[in-house]
Amino acid sequence: MANLTMREAVNLTLHQEMARDSNVIVLGEDVVGGMGTAGGPEAIGGIWKATIGLYDKFGAGRVLDTPISEAAIIGAAAGAALTGKRPVAELMFADFIGVCLDQIWNQIAKFRYMFGGRTRCPVVIRITYGAGVNAAAQHSQAPYALMTAIPGIKVVMPATPADAKGLLTTAIRDDDPVLFFEHKALYAIKGEVPDGDYMIPFGHAKLVREGKDATIVTCGQMVGFAERAADALARDGIACDVLDLRTTSPLDEEAILDSVEMTGRLVIVDESPPRCSLASDISGIVGNQAFAALKAPIEMVTAPHSPVPFARELEKAYLPSPAGIEAAVRKTLGYRSERRG
Repeated sequence: MANLTMREAVNLTLHQEMARDSNVIVLGEDVVGGMGTAGGPEAIGGIWKATIGLYDKFGAGRVLDTPISEAAIIGAAAGAALTGKRPVAELMFADFIGVCLDQIWNQIAKFRYMFGGRTRCPVVIRITYGAGVNAAAQHSQAPYALMTAIPGIKVVMPATPADAKGLLTTAIRDDDPVLFFEHKALYAIKGEVPDGDYMIPFGHAKLVREGKDATIVTCGQMVGFAERAADALARDGIACDVLDLRTTSPLDEEAILDSVEMTGRLVIVDESPPRCSLASDISGIVGNQAFAALKAPIEMVTAPHSPVPFARELEKAYLPSPAGIEAAVRKTLGYRSERRG
């Protein structure tokens, strides 16, 4: 296994899948990088450096710098997919989904349904998202819950370099459209990444910590935060299941319900604001299907219902924290003693 950053894992996967299948193309703003600069066309490789080397290896016919128009990028990707290509389109920031929402919501997500299953739309839209890097309110949002609410698309959120490779490989080979959310704050994290062909099936959550006292369900950047909270709790003898959802559509409801049936306590950690969120959706599912198993009210640790602040101190306060997750778990455990007392 190689020890790679998440950025390197994404780049490696794009190289491998483009070499494997000539129908895989990459398009987006500055995915070539540095075009027209003194450094040449490969000077940058995109602002996130996730597409370095692709242009030099696969050429201008398969690595396409686009105009600054998200509607054009996603519209072109949709058309290419309908004609047999497997486009991987990059949106620099998830905040710009609104500019191309019609192409995603009313076109890509509905082609298979509207055409009676006689066509497919194997589009992957790579999206950078999330707070924690001081990018302010228009470049730091986490709109994965909005996209999860749309039928017809799959929503994927890797939390580790290995998952980035395994999930992105699956996404590129999938015949349905996939929104692939890459957290900006996770690009530099390192981890072992399997060599060769590596795929992770969608709809299967990963149990990253195991324990009998409480269940913590989360995704993306919050997985690492939940692990830190679980480690702190373990020092006091409190053992938690920590579930990394990996995909929010499809959602592994079975894994969530099985864990809650065992622990009786649920803490959901969600980087997005609380109203109509992933946290509220999972809370509703568990309340409806596993209410009898609950020993305490469900706790939701989320961002506030507010734009993401620019100031570093406020942004830090905005994000859910390991300390906040730990406090929520302790609250669910304290509920037991209060009730029995």
